[in-house]
Amino acid sequence: MKKALALALAIVMVFALASCAKKAPQEVVNVYNWGEYIDESIFKDFEKETGIKVNYSTFQSNEALYASLELGGTDYDVIIPSDYMVERLIAEGMLEKLNLANIPNVSMLSGGELTAEYDPNAEYSVPYMWGTVGIIYNSAEITDEITSWASMFDPAYAGSIIMFDNPRDAFGIATKYLGYSLNTTNEAEIRAAYALLVEQKAIVQSYDMDTIYDKLEGGSATIGVYYAGDYITMKENNPDLKFVVPVEGTNVFSDAMCIPKGATNKTNAEKFINFMTSTDVAIRNMDMTGYISLNAEAAEEFGADLDDEDYAVQFPSDAVLSRCEPFKHLPQETLDLYAQLWADLKT
Repeated sequence: MKKALALALAIVMVFALASCAKKAPQEVVNVYNWGEYIDESIFKDFEKETGIKVNYSTFQSNEALYASLELGGTDYDVIIPSDYMVERLIAEGMLEKLNLANIPNVSMLSGGELTAEYDPNAEYSVPYMWGTVGIIYNSAEITDEITSWASMFDPAYAGSIIMFDNPRDAFGIATKYLGYSLNTTNEAEIRAAYALLVEQKAIVQSYDMDTIYDKLEGGSATIGVYYAGDYITMKENNPDLKFVVPVEGTNVFSDAMCIPKGATNKTNAEKFINFMTSTDVAIRNMDMTGYISLNAEAAEEFGADLDDEDYAVQFPSDAVLSRCEPFKHLPQETLDLYAQLWADLKT
């Protein structure tokens, strides 16, 4: 009897100790990305392959990302800024150098001149995807042929125009329309663009980013500016939508995966970046987002399945690219001027 009682007590103690024992915390990687810019189903596959859980959150602009990092946002392990912002983050010492030995899939990427400007030695970033900016309009409501940025400033579309809600893109549209570079540092040219934006403000329905989806798809706005890949997604719900790269030229952007300075899970971040650059995952992300991976094998395989119209938007021709321009990191004096004028415009 005593032996039985002792055995029973021992079993209870074993289970009690087991329940009190702390489980080892699961490995994680914290990813901060643009909205609608990844196939989130890949997270489960990554966790299955590595045992690492993905915590995912989104931002609406490069400037919002920068502000978060500047305020001490060190909870991120992988961020996906655009070219000019990568350049700025490198210059300000806000990124970790990558150990490319942990990212062997970089051998599948062909960055070319798209990456040369902002990270020439490929020390701080791995290319994600690239695309163009253009005008999206509802052809059922607008029967005129849209070819120029002039349409974004046309009083005929008053109350139905959606404009970018960030200074770099908004000023970029105005400077291109006026015949200036996206990267002008000439104060007179920037102020001329500001005057144009002030005049436009009276006919703008709203300044938006991700919410442009609902407005153009649903018909509450008929014309706006946004990214080519998002247009491909949007027109699935509204086939009347059309996309055009204006004759004056536009922005061609390249986004890249980086690790912020002081990231807690750097090794996990490099595993995630390597996973993202694999051919299968790149194809899935291209299919979901409408943008172009710099994994050449993935781009070739995916592009072969597109119809002519989608291919022309997602894979712009050399003729289109010849009038496109990437954003570059600007001097602080110019950035301060943009910030001041943008604040004045929005008040």
